[in-house]
Amino acid sequence: MPDEVYIGIDLGGTLIRAGRFSASLELEARSETQTRSEDGDPEAVIRRMVAQARAVWPSDGTKVAGIGISAPGPINPMTGVVTTPPNLKGWHYVPLRDLFQQQVGVPTYLGNDANLAALAEAAMGAAQGYTDVVFLTISTGIGSGIIIAGKLLIGSEGIGDECGHMILVVEGDHVSSLEKEAAGPAIARQARTAIEKGEPSIILDLANGSLEGIDARAVGEAAKAGDALGLRIITRAGRMIGLGIVSLLHIFNPQIVVIGGGVAKGTGDLLFNPLRQAVQQHALDSSYWEHLVIAPAKLGENVSLIGAAALARAQGKVS
Repeated sequence: MPDEVYIGIDLGGTLIRAGRFSASLELEARSETQTRSEDGDPEAVIRRMVAQARAVWPSDGTKVAGIGISAPGPINPMTGVVTTPPNLKGWHYVPLRDLFQQQVGVPTYLGNDANLAALAEAAMGAAQGYTDVVFLTISTGIGSGIIIAGKLLIGSEGIGDECGHMILVVEGDHVSSLEKEAAGPAIARQARTAIEKGEPSIILDLANGSLEGIDARAVGEAAKAGDALGLRIITRAGRMIGLGIVSLLHIFNPQIVVIGGGVAKGTGDLLFNPLRQAVQQHALDSSYWEHLVIAPAKLGENVSLIGAAALARAQGKVS
């Protein structure tokens, strides 16, 4: 019988997932249910989280040494409070860690979902074996996690490491952020604007003829089919992300940059090639990138579960 196990909980806007992990972070059991946060009742959601934890609890008496919870930001992992996540209705300064821990009686730790994805990729994924890691997830937003000397950096109040909100000055004096220029909604917006102006593209067909139905997936599919507009938008997104990475290289000098999320997965080299080109063109010196690894994420949909378990295994010791 193993000495102890860890449980990871992934609190998402749609699903609550739970996983039981060995001390080496091998997944042993998994369960999920609907979050149902639209009811505006955080206590009911927490009860469902506890039920999912119980569903993967060891039945042979093995000790649960810790529980990690991955939650959407903004959160304060030091106090264990979820502040005002946009995808959880009715959640306003909810002391999630304490409320959950009171019901399970096991030390519980809370982390931002993107931060914990970085921990997971470092523990089991693309960044395994590296101590200095930048993780970016390109999806509906742009989340991030930074690990330096093996430690997750979160700032004085736990709300740092929001690389998607780095300010970029692009196209003259227009001030914007990385997320506003290169996340999924930005990609869709750029496509809609161009098509409204009469630019021909198969993007509209891929969205079933609906301008409002255009999303990043349709733009990515069009780009993969050789559509000029799709290619231009995805290439631009890659360049914007590359410029953001340049700033991160200058500040943190990581060994590896791991990039995940639906947009990155759906576009592959169409995004990665202009990204790498921007890094090489705009870094202060080649020493910042000549030994740098830029790699896609490996862990898929279980990444937040693994990261939450990794946080519990580390006993919440982040700095």
